[in-house]
Amino acid sequence: MTAVLEGILVVAVEQAVAAPVCTARLRDAGARVIKVERSDGDFARGYDTAAGGDSSYFAWANHGKESVVLDFKHSEDAALLRRMIAAADVFVQNLAPGALERTGFGSNDLRADHPSLITLDISGYGEAPELAEKKAYDLLVQAESGLIGISGGPNELGRVGVSVCDIGTGVTAYGAVLEALLARATTGRGRGIRLSLFDMMAEWMTVPLVQHEHGGGGPTRVGLRHPSIAPYGAYATSEGALTLISIQNEREWVRLCAETLADPDLAIDPRFTSNNDRVANREALEAELSRRVELLDRAEFHRRLGAAAIAYGSVNSLDDLAVHPALRRRTIVSSTGAAVDLAAHPVRWTLDPDATPSTSEPTEVPAVGAHTDAVRAEFS
Repeated sequence: MTAVLEGILVVAVEQAVAAPVCTARLRDAGARVIKVERSDGDFARGYDTAAGGDSSYFAWANHGKESVVLDFKHSEDAALLRRMIAAADVFVQNLAPGALERTGFGSNDLRADHPSLITLDISGYGEAPELAEKKAYDLLVQAESGLIGISGGPNELGRVGVSVCDIGTGVTAYGAVLEALLARATTGRGRGIRLSLFDMMAEWMTVPLVQHEHGGGGPTRVGLRHPSIAPYGAYATSEGALTLISIQNEREWVRLCAETLADPDLAIDPRFTSNNDRVANREALEAELSRRVELLDRAEFHRRLGAAAIAYGSVNSLDDLAVHPALRRRTIVSSTGAAVDLAAHPVRWTLDPDATPSTSEPTEVPAVGAHTDAVRAEFS
């Protein structure tokens, strides 16, 4: 079956993670993505060598793309880039604000020349003059946005363990590009999209921000605990294994006490009869629950939780993730020819004749400039 975005050409002057994640989603949906790199390549290529000699970041976000090396400060390469953009449906860039404008490739000018073109500009903090020169990478934006301020344990700040600002921005940008493609299908006109890592993360921080400004105080760092729901956290069983449990309503609280902990009187303890009571008396609640849970081994605790229909999950290691029954895989080929297993694309299409699946064949990670000659010939 034909992929949804087959026939769509994306030209991307991109680096690092956020923009490549966006264009990787477009590639998975069938678009052709030409990635423009410097002669030394996207610096994300050098983050590690875990993916068959390629960076794990780069392999994940760039397999299936075409790599073209251009120096568009030189007239010949600039002319080639202009011809590529003239044929493109989408142009993506995440260089420093103003960098492409200074070389004649500003998105507003490109759309003036090509009214059907969709442009996407990804920045760290937007275009405010006082922030335009400020470099932005994932961990920096985690810090600036307040995310780190509410992450980690009571006595230690903690980074979220994946590049959540980059990934969130890339996926948000992908949705915006799809909206622009839908709009163009009816109007014939492209759109300009601007997105910053900070704006994306600030929007994701809406709940703690509203709690802080309107609710009498935002969440504090509570480790493996939920700041406003209790019990919702991790408890150690007799062998020391941690299990997260989540109580979402009073019916579940009663079942946890009566059926899982075999202590129905705990449910009617006046300190714990509502979620607000339990949050207010969290220290006492945690002591009561921990004392009871540590009498059980993990297998028995999980059996009782399941029988009582209480939501729970193991606090897994990466070893556990690698063999998790829910983990699906897809295989790509590194630029050195090695097969590399990735987690599968999260979207699963229903198996009916009208479904249009994402491309599923194994794809290759491009070496730096692997497609330069072919693209030069194509757009000559």
